[in-house]
Amino acid sequence: MLFPDYTETKTVYHIISIIDLDKTLKYGIKFNDKKTYKSKYYEFHDFIDKHKSENIPPWVIRKKAIFGSLNFSKDHSFHSHTAILGIKVDPDRCWIANENLANHIYEPFILQDVEGYKKCRDYLQSKGKEILKKYWQTSLSFKENMEKRYDMTEGYDSEVLILHDIKPKDIDILYIISDHSMLTEDQWRKHFCKI
Repeated sequence: MLFPDYTETKTVYHIISIIDLDKTLKYGIKFNDKKTYKSKYYEFHDFIDKHKSENIPPWVIRKKAIFGSLNFSKDHSFHSHTAILGIKVDPDRCWIANENLANHIYEPFILQDVEGYKKCRDYLQSKGKEILKKYWQTSLSFKENMEKRYDMTEGYDSEVLILHDIKPKDIDILYIISDHSMLTEDQWRKHFCKI
């Protein structure tokens, strides 16, 4: 894994665009505080929520979640112009699911209304439903995951559904990512902020 484990740090990782960094440090994080939320993600999350199995607690609502990661593989490629934040969360208000499964239906969901790709609807109604059934069946509470460690299983790319706001005091900047480097906040300041 790329970073120290949650058992050592009590930190979940969250990635944001550096454009949002100032606002995030001042006001914290809410599930719908990004401009792209309504245009890119709300309907997708709602689609997944509509396939939630009955054993999932009612407070687990993907379209109202902030998304984090427990860790990343050593060869993970981060997008440029982003910041990796360490955030403190309430484990009682977090849920773990396999992001790999959700990612299998993202492009078909987005493209289903585009001319030439409308057959994606058939995929979503057949294979997509099977994938979402597995997504929810293999999800579990944060605390249960810390006992069973699904996040350490091969092919399980854990996403943390954080179902509460994050206050500024619970946010630390860990790295700033550019096209050329991944620098800690201190390294970045020494390089770009020295006089």
